[in-house]
Amino acid sequence: MSAVLRQLRHDCNMTLEGAAAKLEWSRGRLAHMEGNKWTRPDINNVRLLLDLYDVTDEQQREGVLTLARQSRQRGWWQKYSDIFGSDTYVGFESEASVIRTYQTMVIPGLLQTARYAEASARASLARPAEEAQRIVATRQARQEILDQEDPPLLWAIIDESVLHRLFVADDVAREQVEHLITAASNPDNGITLQIMPFSAGLHPGISGPFVILDFPGEIDPSMVYLESRIDSLFLEEPEEVAEYKLVFDHLLAAAKSQRESIEIMENLLTNL
Repeated sequence: MSAVLRQLRHDCNMTLEGAAAKLEWSRGRLAHMEGNKWTRPDINNVRLLLDLYDVTDEQQREGVLTLARQSRQRGWWQKYSDIFGSDTYVGFESEASVIRTYQTMVIPGLLQTARYAEASARASLARPAEEAQRIVATRQARQEILDQEDPPLLWAIIDESVLHRLFVADDVAREQVEHLITAASNPDNGITLQIMPFSAGLHPGISGPFVILDFPGEIDPSMVYLESRIDSLFLEEPEEVAEYKLVFDHLLAAAKSQRESIEIMENLLTNL
């Protein structure tokens, strides 16, 4: 829904500030809507935007309004608002057709076992066991998109240091590595997993982890997701997304192949 509103504004060659001014709204109000920070879109506000953007075709208007009504339905992640806060990444993730992720510190959330998810939550948050369990529940719920009828393609590049960091707890490590091997060995699940080896040296990914999300509809542009300990950022400008896609392509070239990555993980298991 938010992507549709952004696209309609772009089609009218309006800036965020200009559109907000014409409606006598604050810039933040419209940015909030376009940034998918709402959970229950106001239909009347959507109508005002359609009028502003000169959307007169009745079929198109009704299509946008129908999408807005559907967007008012609460996603599963709303049950975990205490965990996610205003971060709506999981909403975008659930709609993506292709997910590309590069991780330097942890196993990607979609590939984490429950025990690893709990261990990483406790390590990074130092919170009570019950809160760590809720974090585990959210990550397991997220992983259901990989089992749906038309799952997204997942391409994960994991720094080799992530695997070695696992071995502070051997039982968790073995289970997690075996899970990665199983996921990477299945040719039909749409998952590609590659390890970035220590031998790669300095490479374009040293600036940190990121996720690129692609969507099936032409109206929904690709986006980049960056996460810090206390905040998150979505990049949607074409030149910004293109930069990260270029970085990911370079990382693919430097990383081990999927077969070689499986061998690296199998060798690690022999040392347990």
